[in-house]
Amino acid sequence: MTEPGQPVILVLSERGLEVARHIAAVLGSAEISGREGRVAGADSTFPETIAELRSHFSAGRPIIALCAAGIVVRALGSLLTDKQSEPPVIVVAEDGSAVIPLLGGHHGSNELAMLIASALSVEASITTAGDLAFGLALDAPPVGYVLANPGAAKSFMAELLTGKAVSLEGEAPWLRDSGLPFDPNAVLSIVVSEKASQGAPHCLHYYPKTLAIGVGCERGAEPGEVIKLAEDAILEAGLAREAVGGVFSIDLKSDEGAVLALADHFAVPARFFDAAKLEQEASRLETPSEVVFREVGCHGVSEGAALAAVGRSGHLVLPKRKSGRATLAIARAKEPLAPKTIGRARGSLAVVGIGPGDPLWRAPEVDEVVAQAGDLVGYSLYLDLLGSLADGKVRHDFALGEEEERVRHALGLAAEGRDVALVCSGDPGIYAMASLVFELLERSGRSDWQRLAIKIVPGISALQAAAARIGAPLGHDFCAISLSDLLTPWPVIERRLEAAAVGDFVVALYNPVSNRRREQFVRAVEILRAHRLEDTPVVIGRKLGRDGENIEVMELGSVTPDHVDMLSVVLIGSSESRRVPRGDGGCWVYTPRGYAAKAGGMAGEEEKARETEKAHETEKEGAA
Repeated sequence: MTEPGQPVILVLSERGLEVARHIAAVLGSAEISGREGRVAGADSTFPETIAELRSHFSAGRPIIALCAAGIVVRALGSLLTDKQSEPPVIVVAEDGSAVIPLLGGHHGSNELAMLIASALSVEASITTAGDLAFGLALDAPPVGYVLANPGAAKSFMAELLTGKAVSLEGEAPWLRDSGLPFDPNAVLSIVVSEKASQGAPHCLHYYPKTLAIGVGCERGAEPGEVIKLAEDAILEAGLAREAVGGVFSIDLKSDEGAVLALADHFAVPARFFDAAKLEQEASRLETPSEVVFREVGCHGVSEGAALAAVGRSGHLVLPKRKSGRATLAIARAKEPLAPKTIGRARGSLAVVGIGPGDPLWRAPEVDEVVAQAGDLVGYSLYLDLLGSLADGKVRHDFALGEEEERVRHALGLAAEGRDVALVCSGDPGIYAMASLVFELLERSGRSDWQRLAIKIVPGISALQAAAARIGAPLGHDFCAISLSDLLTPWPVIERRLEAAAVGDFVVALYNPVSNRRREQFVRAVEILRAHRLEDTPVVIGRKLGRDGENIEVMELGSVTPDHVDMLSVVLIGSSESRRVPRGDGGCWVYTPRGYAAKAGGMAGEEEKARETEKAHETEKEGAA
């Protein structure tokens, strides 16, 4: 059984919403998606049920559907091909009275259904024969074990169901404590071992993920070299690659491409230790090195990391092996590894833009990244706007004006190995935190910050939101200028306003006024009026995507600081910007790109071509 991703709970009616919320609270991380027009208050909405079910199923996402089982069967029937790859699909009655795992037994469907049923105080409707007879499904082992020969599981289980006994070689509590009929002299056998095996018709072989690969390498080592070193080492030791539970190294290598590629190659986590932790393993090293100690502060990276991962009850099964630019060792733990509890992950910082605030304007990637994060950092209002997406996360709230403090805090958390989301409104790269992240990286001198995995996730900016509400005022060249002089001197801002006015750009003004700052807006309007007509359209968008949203169109000659505040974005048209009347008495605003002129030019060319053709015909008639 593999670990599933974040489940999605599909709700078709208001009746099922409370049950969905209860399930989401138990699971800790799940998205509630409601049928559009029928369910209010869900994390997201969908327009059509069948298409939504098929989309999530095809993406391999666990599905919990609060609806009739027949709907799910009809939706997914044509997509069923390989049960080994099916994600969990569970149907729950809208009143919570029934929980049925339909698909995905190999990916934890039964276990997930039993968890949900327990939370709802009902019995899960488990129909798998092995689960009913023995309390487990032999073809769906728990996390930490891999079945080497899944093709033999069906016939093996059939023989058990006829009353035959089975022997057990190796240690696995989930097997030992099950209802299987054990007999050391039985013909059927189960083997639990890290040794490579092809299996046999009367023998099921399980690989426990007890192997820890410790790796060290030079900076910039080729991933292919390290992967080959690992594969050769596993083959030399007669081990199964499926028994690898994790890749481990020193924290100085947490951003090393070859180490990360090795973890991806085996589809396991990469985890890291500091030098002090690795040095605690010095007495157990088979090939300690003074050179390594002088360079990084421990006597061995590959052996030390492998041993640190398996703990004092574990041991080396393959001492250090070397290639041109890398070293590698393998250790065995007494029990399957739980990598997330060992060492430290490479920390990640995602700088996300949630748009103006309306969940419908939030990119799906933002929801996915926030769901994966353990810590959320941001201005309190922005974190509140995440709604239920923030449930179960550690919040780190900051006030306005504490921008540098919140970015430093987010970087510091990520450097501890956490997955952190730094939450911004609008787009994180437009007057938000993304640029400050990279500025602090540049001037901090913190090598641990430099090793972080950093990702910028875009969002809808205020200027885009305002433009979309009123038409297409940004349809041609435009620029954005902030009137706040807290970080940029006013003479610089004024020079940019002059350039934008002379260049005839549509201008988006951010931070137009504040309690202490109003004259800058007056001056900005004066500069633009010197180059624009008085009736140039001005769009003022306030609290876009939130309660109290307002959009207003004025003329440049009449706009004043009284019309705007810090929650406003102002779009001032170019000399080409136009109004188009609407039937409700309002208007659209757009800035043409020149298609009319292009069309006119094409018409002129066509007319010229016709005149030329006519002249040629006249010449031919004269010649005749």
